[in-house]
Amino acid sequence: MTLQKTITSVFLAISTVMISQNKKQMSELIQSEFQFADKQYKYLMKEIPEDKMPQSYNSSTEKVTTKDITWWCSGFYPGSLWLIYEQTSDPEIKKEAEKRLQLIEPNKTFTRDHDLGFMMFNSFGNAYRVTRDPKYKAVILKSAESLSTRFYPGMQAILSWDKMADFKGPVIIDNMMNLEMLMWAAKNGGSIKTEEVAIAHANTTIKNHFRPDYSSYHVIDYDVKTGEVLGKKTFQGYSDSSAWARGQGWALYGYTMMYRFTKNQKYLDQARHIAKFILDNPALPEDKIPYWDFNDPKIPEVPKDASAGAIIASALLELGQYVNKSEKKNYVDSARKILVSLSGENYQSKLGENGGFLLKHSTGGLPLHSEIDVPLIYADYYFLEALKRYKDWYLN
Repeated sequence: MTLQKTITSVFLAISTVMISQNKKQMSELIQSEFQFADKQYKYLMKEIPEDKMPQSYNSSTEKVTTKDITWWCSGFYPGSLWLIYEQTSDPEIKKEAEKRLQLIEPNKTFTRDHDLGFMMFNSFGNAYRVTRDPKYKAVILKSAESLSTRFYPGMQAILSWDKMADFKGPVIIDNMMNLEMLMWAAKNGGSIKTEEVAIAHANTTIKNHFRPDYSSYHVIDYDVKTGEVLGKKTFQGYSDSSAWARGQGWALYGYTMMYRFTKNQKYLDQARHIAKFILDNPALPEDKIPYWDFNDPKIPEVPKDASAGAIIASALLELGQYVNKSEKKNYVDSARKILVSLSGENYQSKLGENGGFLLKHSTGGLPLHSEIDVPLIYADYYFLEALKRYKDWYLN
């Protein structure tokens, strides 16, 4: 055997051992995290009124903050419960999930904003996936029909919010996430129209939302009749020209998901470009949990956003399914680093603390002076989803 062959053989042996060790460590971590979530959410469920959904935790008052069912995040709590139940088979968790689905079911005809995917697919979608109960599917199909009514043919996009003082026809990058319900519905007994709406919206967003470096604006303001771009702005980011961290996560997740459904190469290419912007960004910390905005000039003396980290991890794990081996390794290694960070003491709650939420240090809307450095229900959801994805795709 030549020296080169010997070196190659040793390298492959070391790589095999490292891969095996990583799998064992991640398997143990994921099992532990779902067991923790099962226990922790039993604290959370005791703090929530019967007619409300959990939002965050106020450490000053030591109270869980809650919202009405038409709040955009109302689906994340039941969705998290279904993700936990799927891994633990805990009947108490399932009972709470079913109760909360009954509470938000009236949202299936809600048409006042674009967030029906967040509200109904993350909740009823997981419920149907786990149980295959047709009543849950019926709710999803009706919800997709309702969401599609916000599509404006003139601008070829779904209107995010109704006309406001600062925006005539606002479309936000977050809206990419709600396309999943539309695509799923069209392929599972719903109208083909919902798929047409989703594809048109995704194409319009590629055209107008992204800068040359593939970072995303938060809000594009349109003339809803003509589709003319009236402004490129922000509502939650540092500035109109900055890269709001969670928005970059929404974009990455959204185009990866659209490739899943369509196999359109331009969506995959878009996702890869966005991933490169995020992962190669000099403002991304060593632990890979982003600061709330990549362009805040006060970095590192600004809040992190664990929710953005969780969304990015979940998206990277799916993106890794569609690319070559070297890209896949980069995406999966990065996602694993995020999950290890989020499950560590810097970001994870102690049992019975933090109001029952799993993660600390998320930032909802810093310029709005809202939800700064607090737990957020959707951070928990995407963290749990990412753990499930890692288990299903990279441990089996």
